[in-house]
Amino acid sequence: MPIPVLPADPADYDQLADVLTRAFLDDPVIAWFFPEPSERPRRLRRFFREIVLGAGLSETTEISTTENHGAVAVWAPPDQWRVSVGRQLRLLPRYVAIASIRWAPSRLAAFNQIEGHHPKRPPHWYLPTLGTDPAHQGHGLGSALLGERLARCDAEGLPAYLESSKESNVSFYERHGFEVTETFDLPDGPRLWLMWRDPR
Repeated sequence: MPIPVLPADPADYDQLADVLTRAFLDDPVIAWFFPEPSERPRRLRRFFREIVLGAGLSETTEISTTENHGAVAVWAPPDQWRVSVGRQLRLLPRYVAIASIRWAPSRLAAFNQIEGHHPKRPPHWYLPTLGTDPAHQGHGLGSALLGERLARCDAEGLPAYLESSKESNVSFYERHGFEVTETFDLPDGPRLWLMWRDPR
């Protein structure tokens, strides 16, 4: 039976932040952004709860989840993916508190580098975050979240874009029609796979 996809309720953000924390705890890019292993779970949860879910990567971020909250997808609508300078300034104190003052400057520079590789045109949906709780992986939850939005992309005739932070996830996105357009390495850090999908 199809897996229901629902808009996330802000009342569930604490639970969804826990899901994303568990999903990304072994992610190489996350490990680079939060390099202290003993501090990583706490900092990562705050990052997801206060910035990705709470403040939103953009003012129009759309967050979806599955019925049992086993997976979470965060989408930015067309032409709404860029984090404005004003929004960056508002988020800066919160991010510095989360990342620690030691790491914040280089990590913010890397964030701007990632944004600099983001395709500017044509208008497209952007997927900055898709995570499935490890306890629920292998049951199609991530595919359900991805498929629901990609069906909308196809209906609207719009492409989709993402950055994969794990090479092992590239084939998953390829099965959904994405193609690698570029790779690049963060400064003294891991590689990112930039992926694009044209509407079908």
